[in-house]
Amino acid sequence: MKFHDILKERNSLWIFGYGSLVWKPDFTYKRCKIGYIKGYKRRFWHGDDFYRGDKENPGRVVTLVEDQEACTWGVAYEVTHSKIEDSLQYLNMREVVLGGYITETVQFIPKEKAQCPLLALVYIATPDNPIYLGPASDTEIAAQIAKCSGNTGHNIEYLVRLAEFMRLNCPEVEDEHLFSIEAAVLNTFPECGGIKAPDQKTLLLGTA
Repeated sequence: MKFHDILKERNSLWIFGYGSLVWKPDFTYKRCKIGYIKGYKRRFWHGDDFYRGDKENPGRVVTLVEDQEACTWGVAYEVTHSKIEDSLQYLNMREVVLGGYITETVQFIPKEKAQCPLLALVYIATPDNPIYLGPASDTEIAAQIAKCSGNTGHNIEYLVRLAEFMRLNCPEVEDEHLFSIEAAVLNTFPECGGIKAPDQKTLLLGTA
């Protein structure tokens, strides 16, 4: 991978998360920043047959779809020195081998206006992936999410935690796709499948 070749000369790497990485990075990082990338919209168009679903009933998880008018909010994590290789090995298994994502580089813009844009690594699933599910109505996506569960938990949990992250950390952002699907699930399953909303202290991230 060309990006990994570049890393050989670097002692710092930024990784942008817009799905489960926003609340569950599970790798060692030095600091994180809330912010966004331009030119992409977040969509529940990718299938997941390991973490939030199985082979018979793949769950719905997010990927990025190119859209020059859109932006996607999330978290950029800085990984430094010896932790870079460890983090990339972990993410390769989590996102590429088991998740079916590929890597790209994007310009990340921190929420704090005084901070400069950063080059970040991001994981994206494309239509070339065999478990890519593609577009569907909010109702259809919600129905699929409501019935799926995988090795790390119910698909509803994934949806609820992502929506909660956006409300706590980006309250000024209206993510219509995300919130519409959440509303469709909650209207049908008001108890969220027994899943409790995450603790605010767990999700509320700093911008240092």
